[in-house]
Amino acid sequence: MTKVLVTGGCGFIGRHVIEELLAKNYDLRVLDVLNEQVHADAEVMLPPEVDFRRGDVLDAALVRDTLKDIDCVVHLAAEVGVGQSMYEISRYVGVNDLGTAVLLEAMIGTAVRRIVVASSMSVYGEGLYETASGERVSDARRSPADVKAGAWDPIGADGEPLRPVATDEHKPVDLASIYALTKYAQERQVLIFGEAYGVDAVALRLFNVYGAGQALSNPYTGVLANFASRLANGQPPMVFEDGRQRRDFVHVRDVARAFRLALERPQAAGQVINVGSGQAYAIADIASFLADAMGVAELEPEIMGKARSGDIRNCFADIAKARGLLGFEPRHRLEDSLADFAQWVRSVGAIDRGAEMKRHLEARGLVL
Repeated sequence: MTKVLVTGGCGFIGRHVIEELLAKNYDLRVLDVLNEQVHADAEVMLPPEVDFRRGDVLDAALVRDTLKDIDCVVHLAAEVGVGQSMYEISRYVGVNDLGTAVLLEAMIGTAVRRIVVASSMSVYGEGLYETASGERVSDARRSPADVKAGAWDPIGADGEPLRPVATDEHKPVDLASIYALTKYAQERQVLIFGEAYGVDAVALRLFNVYGAGQALSNPYTGVLANFASRLANGQPPMVFEDGRQRRDFVHVRDVARAFRLALERPQAAGQVINVGSGQAYAIADIASFLADAMGVAELEPEIMGKARSGDIRNCFADIAKARGLLGFEPRHRLEDSLADFAQWVRSVGAIDRGAEMKRHLEARGLVL
């Protein structure tokens, strides 16, 4: 039986990865520090057959011990949040990049034969665009001055309008936040290590993951969780810019299946692979859809008319590579999943810390 270590396995994605792997008869061990911002006072319940080790991925001795008799690693342990990464820089670099380095060092000389790391769509910065003539534009950016003036959409070198299109893995990275920088460093460390030591290494660039089990009281988690926390407390969702920015939302169960496939498919070794739904949604529309699903349609989104430093306008996934290498196909459409998500939110409740997040960012000049 293949034994897999899942770092960060008590988190939102981690718990679903565990469920997916247990259903396929993997033997599992979990290492998780149980970060208070993510887990707060919630009791973490893992299936009894999972070998749980509580501790920090930065603890080299603990990590070495945890890797004993492990065949494969799913590396999810990370600090997550674009906005927060811009002012808690050492925390993000420490956990995400140094933590990954500690893990990889500890793997030297072990029997680990494959590692799959969670990267992020944030490494792309702005997604891929095309000109009116169909020319590919992979380096679109917005200047802070344009954003402050409310010119939300990137334009071409000659000032021509650009059309956002699905972003594939050939697009060069453009690191617009500290979080993006740390995620790119994570994936490169893992892939370089894998090539040097003959370990199969895969990096999955996750787009916006949603589903039951998100940390609703963590304002730096996914946008759907933020919106849900506001709505559950009778507050309108806070939508930055004009709300027409577009993102790709992928269900956590689809993401968990992608991690399993990345462990199993030989052809995935050495590859960077997008994991998304392949669909694009305007953020303001998502806020309205969720309000309707939660029975509070009257709580229309509050359009802020401001942007956060490090935010991008459009990015949604081209998942052709995931289909080809992993046999991955999304099974959960957002439109069909919001009712279940809303029911779960109502059942667990949430503390709304969205205004607190906004104050933290504004106090540091990170809202334009």
